[in-house]
Amino acid sequence: MARPAARTRPTLVLFVRHGHTPTTGKILPGRARGLHLSEAGESQARAVADRLAGLDKVVAIYASPLERTKETAGFIAKRLGLKVNSERGLLEADIGDWTGRELKSVRKEPEWKVVQRYPSGFRFPGGETFLDIQTRMVATIEQLRSAHPGETIIVVSHADPIKAALVHALGAHLDMFQRIAISPCSVTAVAYGDSGPMVLCVNSLGDLRAVGPS
Repeated sequence: MARPAARTRPTLVLFVRHGHTPTTGKILPGRARGLHLSEAGESQARAVADRLAGLDKVVAIYASPLERTKETAGFIAKRLGLKVNSERGLLEADIGDWTGRELKSVRKEPEWKVVQRYPSGFRFPGGETFLDIQTRMVATIEQLRSAHPGETIIVVSHADPIKAALVHALGAHLDMFQRIAISPCSVTAVAYGDSGPMVLCVNSLGDLRAVGPS
C-alpha cells in the first residue's frame, strides 16, 4: 500500500499592526503618504521587536508600503537581523473620499452605522469594499504561505486588513469584523496548514514565547 503523503508543517504568520501615529484615533489617514510613527509608536515598535525576537527562527518580514508600516517593520527587522520586504497586498484600506477626514466627523455620517453593523455590504465612497480588502489579504497571505512552507514570517499591516484576514481564518462572517480589536503593535498569530488555518492568539501585547499549535 502506498504511504500517505507527508504533511507539511504549517506556516506561522505573525500579523503586526503598525505603531501609534499622530492621527491614531483622530483622523482616517487611509493610504495617504507622509504619515510616520509618533514617539510613542516608535517605543511600541521597539517593544514588539523585543517580544518577537524570543520566538523560533523568523525567516522573513513583509510590510505594507506605507511609511508607518515600513518603520514598524524596520525596528523588527533590525532586532532580528532581517530585511523588510514591501508587499502591496498588505496595504491599508482604500477609503476613498474619507481619506484625511476626522473620525468624529465620519461617525456622524449615516454610512457609519453600516460600517459597524453590516461591513460586508459597505463600500467606502470612491474606495474599496471590505470584501475587496479581505479578498486581497487572503490572496496575499496564501502567496506568502506558498513561498514559506512550514516557516515563520512576520506581516506588518493595518488594523482593518488584519481583522479582515482574521475573520476569514476563524471561518466567521465578515460582519463579525467589528467585534475584533487590533491594537497598535499587537501580534495576532495564525498557523496556515494543509487542512486550513488555526488562530493561535489575537491582539497579543504580552509574552509570545508560548505561541504555537498545542
